Amino acid sequence: MIYTVTLNPSIDYHVRINHLKIGELNRVEETLYFPGGKGINVSRVLKRLGIDSVVLGYAGGFTGDFLKNALISENIAIDFTEVEEPTRINIKLKGDQETEINGNGPAISKEKQEKLLLKISSLNKDDVLVLAGSLPPTVPENFYETIASICQEREIPFVVDTSGPSLKRLIPMRPFLIKPNHHELGELFHVNIETVEDAIKYGKKLQNEGARNVIVTMGGNGAVLINADHTVLAKVPKGNVKNTVGAGDSTVAGFLASYIQNHDAIKAFQHGVSAGSATAFSEDLCTKESVEQLLPNIRLEIYR
Repeated sequence: MIYTVTLNPSIDYHVRINHLKIGELNRVEETLYFPGGKGINVSRVLKRLGIDSVVLGYAGGFTGDFLKNALISENIAIDFTEVEEPTRINIKLKGDQETEINGNGPAISKEKQEKLLLKISSLNKDDVLVLAGSLPPTVPENFYETIASICQEREIPFVVDTSGPSLKRLIPMRPFLIKPNHHELGELFHVNIETVEDAIKYGKKLQNEGARNVIVTMGGNGAVLINADHTVLAKVPKGNVKNTVGAGDSTVAGFLASYIQNHDAIKAFQHGVSAGSATAFSEDLCTKESVEQLLPNIRLEIYR
């Protein structure tokens, strides 16, 4: 079974305004509400691709109730650890430009932290754990490392989709997959990633440091996969980008959905890039039909 961990989930409140006027009254053209958080996005896309998963994390208050009910309505299994404070709301303001306003999230007590760790300790090597997103403000900076240590002890393959120091510290712990975008990759090495060659060079460093599969996403410039056996570039089709939220999470879900069925990293990479592109071209997350429609247009160049 695949388990996704979202420590700081949200309700994503999408607001569309044709022309935002700062300091004035604005009339909303459209509003949408979605269960949010990177791990939750992975589970939602997995379900659309025909793969079951279980959502782990923290939820509380009336917003937490909305989150749980929304996932249950999509037939996604949940096993949240309940907290007292409300789950946060993130505002995705879509106008002439896309602006995000993210809440901080609830306080997570030491007792609640231990309760989640106990759930993870019940998994085994036949499971896969996805660690995705930011840490709540009250959770220790090494919390992901604590989870990864449990995975190492129990031989549980784990996927990491986070950034900054948290990601850097997890690389030597041999995650099955990491997926930084080119900005996040550059931040790790204090450089600008501007070309495919740059992405390959620094992605290879992460693979040498311990990551088994590295996918670096580069927006309209495609993505690269790097592992011990292959270096592959995926070129993405042109399209009308409507939504950047969840595209990276869709890439992770598409990769996992394919890999657990075929155990072929290159095919999984192609499916992942197709899922990420399909989400970018949609108002919400991708569907199975949109992924399959785009798949033949994801062209691969194998470097080795």
